[in-house]
Amino acid sequence: MSQITAAEVSKLRKATGAGMMDCKRALEDTNGDFNKAIEIIRKKGQLIASKRADREAGEGVVLAKVTDDRKRAAMIVLNCETDFVAKNEGFVDLAQSILDKAIQENPSTLDELKKIKLADRTVDETVIEQVGIIGEKLDLSYYEKIEAPVVVTYIHPGNKLASMVGLNLENADAQVVKDVAMQIAAMNPVAIDKEDVPQEVIDKEIEIGKEQAQREGKPENLLEKIAMGKLGKFYKESTLLNQEFIKDNKKTVRQYLQDVDKKLTVTNFRRFSLND
Repeated sequence: MSQITAAEVSKLRKATGAGMMDCKRALEDTNGDFNKAIEIIRKKGQLIASKRADREAGEGVVLAKVTDDRKRAAMIVLNCETDFVAKNEGFVDLAQSILDKAIQENPSTLDELKKIKLADRTVDETVIEQVGIIGEKLDLSYYEKIEAPVVVTYIHPGNKLASMVGLNLENADAQVVKDVAMQIAAMNPVAIDKEDVPQEVIDKEIEIGKEQAQREGKPENLLEKIAMGKLGKFYKESTLLNQEFIKDNKKTVRQYLQDVDKKLTVTNFRRFSLND
């Protein structure tokens, strides 16, 4: 067996991110063959990933980023098992590198993002390899993008919650768009406006409203009317443009935008929270 030097171990560690002892063992097992040692470390990641497949990966980070022209944004969620790992600089850097690649390559779906090359291997292979290095189940579980004349993102401190929003006017003030992104993060709307709420959600709210009224002993002939009243409250609380603006509850988000410009409105948004 050839003598493994500290420089060789350091080189392998730099290439893979694995621990010093893992690198030393991999080099010893391959008699100093650098490429075969890399393969051993990658296969170790796959082995650990399969063993931890049934683990719960409920922690992680939610990150979002806008293109330089402010017309497109992307959001990803990289999960892990513990908050300790979620706060690790290397883990956050991995998530950020995946997000940067998503911004650069503009994939359409999560599956497409996982197949994109990150250095000399795919995003999916990189995540699996890091399972072996970190020792926890990792999962790239979410990817979405939006496009609009102007887009802004907001990441809440701690990287557990993020939002991104698009508005229809290219020259919209950056602070105004950021205010709306923060509104979305804080108030978790289900849709932009009333007409954007899915019919199944409306039907469910009406059903809930009727059941509540019935339990309260309201007359049968008034249940529909009471339920529709509750639906109106739901629209006010859960659709973005009709919500009270968090910075001034005397006006709605719609009124806030129209005070800035009568034509200004939201075209799309996304929000993700690990704590929901």
